[in-house]
Amino acid sequence: MLRGAQALAQCDNITYMAIAMAPGPFSDSTAETNRRLDQLGIGLAGLCALHCLATIVVVSFLGIGGHFLLAPEIHRVGLAIALVIAAVAIGWGALRHRRAAPFVIAMMGLTFMGGALAMPHGEEEIVLTMIGVTLVAAGHLLNIRSSLR
Repeated sequence: MLRGAQALAQCDNITYMAIAMAPGPFSDSTAETNRRLDQLGIGLAGLCALHCLATIVVVSFLGIGGHFLLAPEIHRVGLAIALVIAAVAIGWGALRHRRAAPFVIAMMGLTFMGGALAMPHGEEEIVLTMIGVTLVAAGHLLNIRSSLR
């Protein structure tokens, strides 16, 4: 009985080593798609930051657009889109380049963005959002750079 268990363990080790040493299922087109998703994530983070700044300017100085620009639905949808793009782009990247930093930094940023949703509109929300989008964009940028190595 012990002999069979040893043989099974050896078989599992060989299988594991073969899987670990096999090339990943990532083609050049997958890498290109991943890079474009990272670029889209960076662009989305920039649009989010622009939205925050535009809201301050338009609502504070002109007194218009508060109902639309401050609508919670915009923030929820933006966070949902950022989550999906980051999960796909940075998830694929992490599987490909095996570096944790892009994933950890982007997830910290998404956590800040999620925390901003829990805050009432104001300075705290803007600060949390700006920190979040900066970290998410940095995570996407690191993911692009890590994929090029």
